[in-house]
Amino acid sequence: MKQSQSIPFVLLLLTALFGSQAFAQDRMYRCEDNYYTNSLTDPKARGCKPLESGNVTVVQGTRPATVQNGVKLAVANPTSGTAGQRVDANDQRARDADAKGIMESELRRAEARKAELALEYNNGEPEKRGDEARNYQKYLDRVAELKANLARVDSDIAGIRRELGRGSAASNASASNASTPR
Repeated sequence: MKQSQSIPFVLLLLTALFGSQAFAQDRMYRCEDNYYTNSLTDPKARGCKPLESGNVTVVQGTRPATVQNGVKLAVANPTSGTAGQRVDANDQRARDADAKGIMESELRRAEARKAELALEYNNGEPEKRGDEARNYQKYLDRVAELKANLARVDSDIAGIRRELGRGSAASNASASNASTPR
């Protein structure tokens, strides 16, 4: 019996001695430019200081998107020639006209939605539905939701009108620049 009790103790002792070395990390150093290493012989290791805390996890980030003419673009292949090419003026005018048409249709749709909501809201006193006759809180919740939806649609309409104003101002500026002799 004594022999069977000593076997788990020996296994536990061996695991404690050799198993802990498998999980141990070398000392970590933080160098200039937020570079981390566990070896001071690394060529990038300049001005390194030992870390006092435990393990370090480094997660590689993504490359940031490039910005061109104030517009955020996806990360482009630097060897492709399409990123910096100019668009023909007639093509740009056609694109601008298409965009303006889309924005105007969105504005009409938002204004129609606002009219529907305003009719249903009825200046804060919408008609009660059958399920709201006995449950006044349901009615209050619906009134609050209608009010929030009206505010959201008003905000959408204001944003669309701002965009349309920007588009017309930009097209007016480009048209005046094109007609002005240099």
